[in-house]
Amino acid sequence: MRINIYYGGRGLIEDPTLVVLDRITKVLEELRVEVCRYNMYEDKSAISTLPATLKECDGVILAASLEWHGIGGNLSSFLDMCWLYADKEKLSELYMLPVVCATAFGEQEAELELRRAWEVLGGTSLNGIATYVESVDMIENNKDYLELVEKCAEDLYRSINKKSKKLPTSNRAVAVTLGRGEGIDLTPQESEQLSKFVADDGYVKKQKEDIEELSKLFKQMLGTDEKEPEKVYEDDIVEGFFTHYKAQKDFKASYIIVIPDKKKNLIITVGSELNVAYGEDREADVKMKCASPLLAEIQAGRMTFQKGFMSGEITAKGNFKTLRMLDQIFVFGDK
Repeated sequence: MRINIYYGGRGLIEDPTLVVLDRITKVLEELRVEVCRYNMYEDKSAISTLPATLKECDGVILAASLEWHGIGGNLSSFLDMCWLYADKEKLSELYMLPVVCATAFGEQEAELELRRAWEVLGGTSLNGIATYVESVDMIENNKDYLELVEKCAEDLYRSINKKSKKLPTSNRAVAVTLGRGEGIDLTPQESEQLSKFVADDGYVKKQKEDIEELSKLFKQMLGTDEKEPEKVYEDDIVEGFFTHYKAQKDFKASYIIVIPDKKKNLIITVGSELNVAYGEDREADVKMKCASPLLAEIQAGRMTFQKGFMSGEITAKGNFKTLRMLDQIFVFGDK
């Protein structure tokens, strides 16, 4: 007879679950049972391959260390993998003893959760160990508690040996209902192989890259390449600033161009990104007044902001060094 222990705790020295498992192991070995423990915290990436180890055993112990809430991520992941990849026919023959040692509230709910999960998977669960433990000494130095642990181990041995029967439960009905869903019909061998692929991060990453590459290829073949939406500008003046923008490293500034003939204020903000839009008058590094015909001349490359200011056609106030930068950040034609 062989019994597998799946330990979902963190392997801490002060974890009372380890004391209980050591005691159970000692009792089972005295009964000439082969015991194999899988510490899931040692290699989390291998959890998806653990369901394959179920085919080698006659019984299972699921051990959880309840430190704050629930059975923990490792044990939950293992049960998920059992649902996806375990040989359900073999699993239906397995008896499971839950062991939950809590240093917080909720040990009975956690033990019940393990039993329900195992029955939904199709296996047979036994009344297990659900205890609140303040310290390791509380278990190690109490003869009565140790005897109760030993009795649970003996009950697991007897149930497997006699193939004890249990009355049907609704959890089994749920398993049958869920199993009717559409899916890929895989043999136990194929499921085991798939679980190995899932555990291989390199394989999974390569598959995702291949799927993405194929997706792009099919889109090209079907002429459905995703295109960037065409940007819509308020008018030609705004578009001119966007299309002739030449970013300057570490340069940030704000400009307001008052356009009297349009009765509009053009607000330009230069920094990590360019923003050009009409808006309300406000504070800026440079504020200038320029008619729309002159702006058109500048954007056509026949005039510059500097020449317009020197000739008096553009009036401005603010930081004049920042004003001169306009002809460097917006390059309109050949100057």
